[in-house]
Amino acid sequence: MLPVFVINLKRSPERWAAIKDSAAGLSVHRVEAVDGREIPRQQWIDVDQDRFRRNHGRRIVAGEYGCYRSHLAALEQVVEDGCPAAIIAEDDVRLNAELADRAMALLDAAPEAGLIKLINHRTQGFMQKGVSSLGDAFGRCLHGPQGSAACYAVTREAAAKLHSSLATMWLPWDVALERGWHTGVRTFTVRRPLVELAEHRANTTICKDYADTKPPFWQRSSTAMFRAGDYVNRVGYAINAS
Repeated sequence: MLPVFVINLKRSPERWAAIKDSAAGLSVHRVEAVDGREIPRQQWIDVDQDRFRRNHGRRIVAGEYGCYRSHLAALEQVVEDGCPAAIIAEDDVRLNAELADRAMALLDAAPEAGLIKLINHRTQGFMQKGVSSLGDAFGRCLHGPQGSAACYAVTREAAAKLHSSLATMWLPWDVALERGWHTGVRTFTVRRPLVELAEHRANTTICKDYADTKPPFWQRSSTAMFRAGDYVNRVGYAINAS
């Protein structure tokens, strides 16, 4: 059975309790999340704040930094666990008894895959690559970013590669993770989610309003250029689908 590594803040025990209630026999392991709000900005490590501002069009918020570092910690746990593959989830999803089997079937159906996203906010322009033995379609999307890094399956080899290629933060984690053309990890997504978002997701621990983090639109020309180039890369990656 694929282990499930769940990222959870120390100050959110109720979320961990909810995860355990939904685990339904899964092998679930807690990864203590990094609380970005507890770390002064001048003490942040491995962050390129200027590049983030140029390419993403705003400054980093503390919750994003904590999220990024937490996912890197989860990838470390996957590598150290020694299991050939695992699932990484945030604590604002609802797990289910079929999750591990369905994720394993997807990895079996796509042996070249290093990462398969198991939930997204959007899957526009979905280009199907195949279907698992349990009926889950997987592929890539022409449009993006797809949003959400709340649950994904990753091989041990890919976890190590992602940890290295994404060591320095210059995009939010959910955006950086799916850019397989940049990470070198063969990345796919499911057409339909394998997990649901929990009710408490609305009470996000990252940020509820990014408005005051953005400069005026005329100062974001470099962001528009980056996103245009990224869009071209995404389309080519989706069409290639290898």
